[in-house]
Amino acid sequence: MNKITLSILLLVSLASCRPIAKYDVIIRNGTVYDGSGALPVVMDIALSGDSIAAIGKLDGMTARTIIDAKGLAVAPGFINMLSWANETLIEDGRSQSDIRQGVTLEVMGEGSSEGPLNAAMKKARIKTQSDIKYDIPWTTLREYLDFLVKRGVSCNVASFIGATTVRANVIGYVDRRPTADELTRMKEIVRDAMEHGAVGLATSLIYPPAFYAGTDELIELAKVAAEYDGLYISHMRSEGDQILSGLDELIRITKEAGIRSEIYHLKAAGQKNWSKMDLVIARIDSARNAGLDISADMYTYTAAATGLGACFPPWAEEGGNDGWMKRLKSPKVRATFKEEIGEPAANWENFYDLAGTPEGILLVGFANDSLKKYTGKSLAEVAAIRKADPIEVLMDLVSQNGQDVGAVYFLMSEENVKKQLLLPYMSFGSDAESLAPEGVFLRSNPHPRAYGNFARLLGKYVRDEKIITLQEAIRRLTSLPADNLRLARRGTLKEGYFADLVIFNPDSISDPATFTEPHQYSTGMVHVFVNGQQVLKNGEHTGAKPGRVVTRKITK
Repeated sequence: MNKITLSILLLVSLASCRPIAKYDVIIRNGTVYDGSGALPVVMDIALSGDSIAAIGKLDGMTARTIIDAKGLAVAPGFINMLSWANETLIEDGRSQSDIRQGVTLEVMGEGSSEGPLNAAMKKARIKTQSDIKYDIPWTTLREYLDFLVKRGVSCNVASFIGATTVRANVIGYVDRRPTADELTRMKEIVRDAMEHGAVGLATSLIYPPAFYAGTDELIELAKVAAEYDGLYISHMRSEGDQILSGLDELIRITKEAGIRSEIYHLKAAGQKNWSKMDLVIARIDSARNAGLDISADMYTYTAAATGLGACFPPWAEEGGNDGWMKRLKSPKVRATFKEEIGEPAANWENFYDLAGTPEGILLVGFANDSLKKYTGKSLAEVAAIRKADPIEVLMDLVSQNGQDVGAVYFLMSEENVKKQLLLPYMSFGSDAESLAPEGVFLRSNPHPRAYGNFARLLGKYVRDEKIITLQEAIRRLTSLPADNLRLARRGTLKEGYFADLVIFNPDSISDPATFTEPHQYSTGMVHVFVNGQQVLKNGEHTGAKPGRVVTRKITK
């Protein structure tokens, strides 16, 4: 045996003595918040494949990747209970602005869902696309979610079936009750969506055509979702002047449909309504004490965002966007619009009135390129530039845009935001897209919640103002919404659960995005894993797109 052969045998022998990596990833020395709300514990977590393989003291264990998380918080991935990433994930599946805050699941479908869509609905959606252009090859809601995953997304995705979408499929955009046959067809659509994994039924009752739906209609649809232990979740018919009656309607639906329910983005909108929040909370608590399962979610800002359409009476949009644009061309109808917009509304939600002044309405999204010069200006500023009445300008902007105009409304009080944060049944949703400060996304200004909603909770309200503890905030971001959505093996750090996991610096996490400069990533999130794959490494996106469709646990 020569020296070369002997050397080779020696090397092979030494290599065979090395420990084989047992896990894919071990996260060592992290301060682990398991999602239950319990006090954190410093320990290790091992990942294998898409799951958590071991938790505890893992000395001597090996892995292909070792992460030292000393001084950092380790938690389950965050759940965005109200996401409008529907289109932005088609444009960019990296989900940058949310991944960089630790969001590993986007839950969509507030009233309008991405399916089912008939031919007329597809045509209308393509016609009113704004900055992001795309084809619609899917028809059902599940086909849309599968389309996203096949295309590639970094986050997991789930959706409610939107009652607005159900109504539009069967009745269209007219203001009338469904016939018995139509209601049966609507219930069949809900049933099909639930059979294919929708997490529940969602409504957005201030917007046409959802506004046209009666409570009895909603109860019948909710009964179908209840058969599958789905959640009824609602942007209530009022969050302002009629907030208490809006809440009463939600409580009635919850009780008569025998369903669990949640209030989308709980708020008391308009300064004259801020004092009603105590009454709202008391009424929710009373219903919960009576045995009804009612929860809520919120975003961590005092401004809302929707369209200028929220300033118009609901009849304005009967017949859809085409009907609205046609009415805006009639001087007689415009005069009626102006009168109704300028007065408090008794039976609909008038955001022009709730904002208080045109200074409280910030214009952020136009489809018409000639109007983009007004992005970031208030309605008052544009009215001054045009030397015209603000309501006239509001109507002109919508008409010239050919569709709704994105707007931010300053409506809520900081005191109420803090009151809501204290509610143990409160989870969180951005009510926004998931973006990146690049490309087509820079053509419009989002609400800063798109970049900062979750980091703002952990930085401003937990660390700086100490409104709630970090372990409680993490519970509300993880296990609480996972339980409400009836998700299997998600929302908690446990062996055998999916490895949706975040590692962040609680001392530095923050939200620099502002209303004037919203396109700014939050900071302080260090690592993010989705289904065991690392999508954020040392604060930078890896490009990985391991996201999956997430459905509720099947109970029927």
